[in-house]
Amino acid sequence: MNQHYPFVNTPLPYGYDALEPYIDGRTMQLHHDRHLETYINNLNAILINYKELHDLSLEELIGKALFYPPEIKNPIINNAGGVYNHQFYFNAIHPLSTMDGEKNMPVGELSQGIDQVFGSVEQFKHQLTKAALSVFGSGYAWLIAGAGGRLTIVTTPNQNTPQLARYAPILNVDVWEHAYYLKHANRRADYLTDWFQLINWKEANQKFIDGVL
Repeated sequence: MNQHYPFVNTPLPYGYDALEPYIDGRTMQLHHDRHLETYINNLNAILINYKELHDLSLEELIGKALFYPPEIKNPIINNAGGVYNHQFYFNAIHPLSTMDGEKNMPVGELSQGIDQVFGSVEQFKHQLTKAALSVFGSGYAWLIAGAGGRLTIVTTPNQNTPQLARYAPILNVDVWEHAYYLKHANRRADYLTDWFQLINWKEANQKFIDGVL
């Protein structure tokens, strides 16, 4: 995954239909090949004449966005955020988590952190679902970790991101309608139930370790 200009849309780490029956292949194809691709193309078009920004990583572009000239500030927030959020989302889920009928559960240090903050995995799921359902229109719900590894659930509108300089994102769930509408129609809660089956807890635990421990 390249993290500097010019950005490219790298392939998904699994097939389009690998997440079925929870997320359908057509949704994944459109989500990755059309929606993410559009954000990448837009971001490259914005940056092409700003050579001083070409060496910045995606996270650095987002973190410095408030200091850019007015004509590119919001476009970078929207499109760099769209690239970051989608890449994070696609890499936080995988098709192997429910093989052999095993229950998909947190692992390692992250499992301990979830129990400490939320009391149980079920309470964590309840609170994350509540947050994701509360997003008005389009956006994301996130599990993030702050100083000392303290876990928190937050939401962001549109393609905004958490404050990456202060928090380490652990998980995010995309609740833009294009993430679920072909299969789940207007039933966002059903989509969230299915999404929980796909969380790559090993990857999430590593993000927790790398980000705060």
